[in-house]
Formats: sequence, structure tokens, C-alpha cells
Amino acid sequence: MTPNQVSAGDLLQLIRSGRANTRADLQRATGLSRSTIGQRLDLLNGAGWLRHTTGTSTGGRPSHRIDFDRAHASIIAVDLETRHAHAAVLDLSGNILAETTAALDITHGPEEVLDQLARWFPDLIAAAGVEPTRVCGIGLSVPGPVDWEIGRIVEPPIMPGWDRYPIRERLQRAYAEHVGPHMEDGPIPVFVDNDANLMALAEQQANHRDCSAFVLVKVSTGIGAGVVINDAAYRGIDGGAGDIGHIRLHDRPDAVCMCGSHGCLAAVASGGALARQLTTMGHQTSSGSDVKRLLTEGNPDAINLARAAGRRVGEVLVTVVTLLNPGVLMLAGDLSGAPFVTGVRELIYQRAMPRNTANLQIVTSRLGDHAGLIGAAAMVTDVLYSPARADARLERLAA
Repeated sequence: MTPNQVSAGDLLQLIRSGRANTRADLQRATGLSRSTIGQRLDLLNGAGWLRHTTGTSTGGRPSHRIDFDRAHASIIAVDLETRHAHAAVLDLSGNILAETTAALDITHGPEEVLDQLARWFPDLIAAAGVEPTRVCGIGLSVPGPVDWEIGRIVEPPIMPGWDRYPIRERLQRAYAEHVGPHMEDGPIPVFVDNDANLMALAEQQANHRDCSAFVLVKVSTGIGAGVVINDAAYRGIDGGAGDIGHIRLHDRPDAVCMCGSHGCLAAVASGGALARQLTTMGHQTSSGSDVKRLLTEGNPDAINLARAAGRRVGEVLVTVVTLLNPGVLMLAGDLSGAPFVTGVRELIYQRAMPRNTANLQIVTSRLGDHAGLIGAAAMVTDVLYSPARADARLERLAA
């Protein structure tokens, strides 16, 4: 990129990343003149996206630091699970300002679920103490495969009625109805992604920034994986990457999966599969969260099944580790306690080549139930303030 091609959005990217936080830094990084840097910064200042601070002097002129103002707007994030939803208002640093959790059954379909979510938003925004007009976008985490470019769920096994439903448009209408207009002209931006992708993005950014190949596996009612390569979520060509719950196990053709196939990993080792097994053993369970409760209570049947499930998941993860050679493999979700993790570790270290495990960390989630929310907010921030999107927004604001 030549200096003439460096836009205000490009400068914002340098500032947000911390690679350039003074005018001199920006000049060195871009080759732009001081006057041109000033013109670009004026655009960003006019939008209210920058914060300026003056450092202490060491004998010369005090330094003037330029930072992205992460308090100038807020984001609504929703982590939609199979039987409940977790919603929050966050600032642009990913700090949660207000949150709520309530029962919400995804099998009731997108119309009912999305409208109910939007009904929560006014009280949530008020609890966060932010102006509704300062909400810049909505991020939605869902337990199914997503074609990210169009914001639609594609053939979700556990979300009947959601296949290719126009989530973005419906949630925009519901937001306008229940909350009102957002901070810029036009409908509020809405972005949707798979829950494991967003959890992986949040965990990698928060605790494993130096890991260039990061894998998170979520085992709850279903099983899915999120992959972050060089700080960006890897989704595949149409959002299908990481759907490891539907890899077939050769020795379980009797296990019928919700996707209609036989022998899928999710049909054998997910929270939903263990719930069914525990029910036949006399423990009334219906979901991964019920299994988690039994594990917390120390139920021996649940512990034994969770360890066995970890070994089955570990069989698949041996291939994942061999293919991607990640530095961190994180286990998350309802089953990610000690028995399950032990089973995964046993299989990986038993069957994977030492070369692929020598520098591998197998860890559990540190953000817990907030990972999906923080990841959804990070997704919105990364998109809305990317160079191209930022420049387009600046043009509209100046019009």
C-alpha cells in the first residue's frame, strides 16, 4: 500500500492494534506527511472514535498519545443456547456493563425467539446506563453452523425452523420496534456466528494472544470447534469449519444423530448423548446442563460417562491436532470438567505423534459463561471498525 492509499480507517487500525499511538508513529508506519495524518485524524476525531492523552515530559515536548476510545459506543451481545439465552451490553473493550439470563427455547423458532430477545434490550440498555442511540451493533452467538457472509444459519441439527432464516433483518426490525433508531442512519448492524467460533475468538484474545494456532472445542448439548489462526477466526468457505460433532465413529453405527446420520461423535459423546444414557440409568436428564449438574454433585455414573466421552472426543481431536498443530487446545462447555478433560488428554497423548504434542497446551475455558458474549462483541467491533467499514461509516457521517 502506497502512502496515498492509506485511509483514515487504516490509521484507526494501527491505533486500535497498538502499533502506532502517536502522530510520529503513524508517520513512520504509513509514510504520510504530518499534515495528511492530521487530516485523517480530524475525520476520526469528528466521529468521536479517538481519545487523546498527554504524557509526562522528560525535558522536551510532552508526548501526545492517541488511543481508540472504547467507551464512545456500546454493543449488545447475545449467546443463544438450546434452552436459554444470555444477553449483555458491553463496551468496545469487551467489558460487560449489564447482563441477563433467562429461559428461551430455540425450538420455538426464530420469530418468537428473536422478538423475545429484542424485548429484553430496553431494560438491559437502561441497566447498563448507556444511551440507546449509542448502541452501534448487535452480535449473536448461535449453536449451529453459520454462513457468516450472509448472516444465516445453514442446516442446524438442533435448531428446527432456523435454516437460512433472515436473522439479521428480523432482529433489525425487532430492535427498531422495541428500542428505536441506533447511533447512525439505517438499521442497526447485526452479525451472527457459531458459538464455538466466538468463544475461541474471545478466549484467544483474552488469554492466548501469542498463540497463532488456537482451537476451542465446546461440548454441551452438541459438539463444535472454533479455530483461530493468526488472530482471525477460520470459518471455511461457507461457515462449515469446526463442525466436528458430525464426524463419524466407525464402531457406532447404532447411534442415531439429530442430523439424521448414524455414528456421529455428537450422538455418542455430547452432553445430549450423555443425558440420554443417564436417563436410562435412572437419572432424569435432558440436556448438557443437566449432565453438568450431576457432575458438580459428584454423581459416579455421570463421572464415568464423561471420562468415556472425553476419550471418544479425544479420538477425533488426535486428527485435529495432527492437521492444525495448535499451540492451545481449549475444552469448554457443560462437559469440560476434570473427568472429560482427563479422557481427552489420555487419547491425545496416547495416539498423537510426540511432534504434535510437544508444545501443545490442553486447557479449559477461563472466561466461562461469558466467552460467547465477549466473542460476539469482539466480532462486532472488529467488523465495524475495520478499515473499509470505518471509511464507509465516516463517509456517511460526513454526508
